[in-house]
Amino acid sequence: MLRVLLFIAFLVVPVLEIWMLIQIGQVIGGWQTVGLLILDSLLGAWLVRLEGRRAWRALREALNSGRMPDRELVDGALVVAGGTLLVTPGFLSDIAGFFLILPFTRPIARRWLGWFLGRRVRVMAAGSPFGMMFPQGGPGAGDESPRGGSRVVSGQVVDDETPAGRGPGAYGDTPGRPSLRPHGGTPDNG
Repeated sequence: MLRVLLFIAFLVVPVLEIWMLIQIGQVIGGWQTVGLLILDSLLGAWLVRLEGRRAWRALREALNSGRMPDRELVDGALVVAGGTLLVTPGFLSDIAGFFLILPFTRPIARRWLGWFLGRRVRVMAAGSPFGMMFPQGGPGAGDESPRGGSRVVSGQVVDDETPAGRGPGAYGDTPGRPSLRPHGGTPDNG
């Protein structure tokens, strides 16, 4: 799935950007399209600066209060990613950049990012030796582990070795204590 998204991002999106630039250029003119892109970039730079300062302030407040700044870190990363998209020439990337930066659309992007990364972590954890540590239920339980259910194996422990002193008490069979003798054996037959 990630490879398909990367394919779309690096091959299909630039073609769509060029097509959209041509379409807008035919409607409003070439110089007007370039001017709109420059205006769009200036507005985006101002917005990135404003929201970046706000995210930085929220991060410092969270750290000063002793709270884990998980939301603030994600907001900062989304502002940086949105700023990168706004610097890229094209209207589709600008729309995506504004979506990541604007304070009323950023929570939606944060939820989508949390869902996507949570799903990726569950898939990667299920394929690791530590996959048993992560529960199969909870949010996203439909994403079952490729291994399946429980890994409990029934069996019986057989101990061929006996304690060094084979006399009374070697198996813990002293009066008042339960015997540790395998399957109720006697001291004669071990």
